[in-house]
Amino acid sequence: MGKILTLQAALIERARLRAAGQRLVFTNGHFDLLHVGHLDYLEKARALGDALFVGLNGDAGTTRLKGAGRPLVPANERARLLAALEPVSAVIVFEEDTADALIRALQPDIYVKGGDYADKPLPERPTVEAYGGRVALIDYLPGHSTSALIARIKAL
Repeated sequence: MGKILTLQAALIERARLRAAGQRLVFTNGHFDLLHVGHLDYLEKARALGDALFVGLNGDAGTTRLKGAGRPLVPANERARLLAALEPVSAVIVFEEDTADALIRALQPDIYVKGGDYADKPLPERPTVEAYGGRVALIDYLPGHSTSALIARIKAL
């Protein structure tokens, strides 16, 4: 199980992984209303390397990007839930709209995003490619999304 880290603590852990020759995988997202689709995605991401760091959009960023009423679950609770999942090595909460600054600092070997980015621009791609990292897209588990879950709850 993982830990909730500041960026400074994550940089120390990153240096330790690099010194041990271990491959760091990084992903990021909101992870609001955690569900099995998230777990499947995180398991697949972790399988690509030795450690998985998750950048978690903070509350203000989630509201900006997802709209009023989101997040449904506060960042400190989302971080605890993510850190408790077996595939997750560390969680870093960030407030920017993209994970670009985190990626630039941590320089993960592999940056993972959902397969929905196959047909749209991935803002962090140039940063990852600039230092020689690799971008991997992972398909979502069909029929599992936070938006679909919210819609089902509203329909009750």
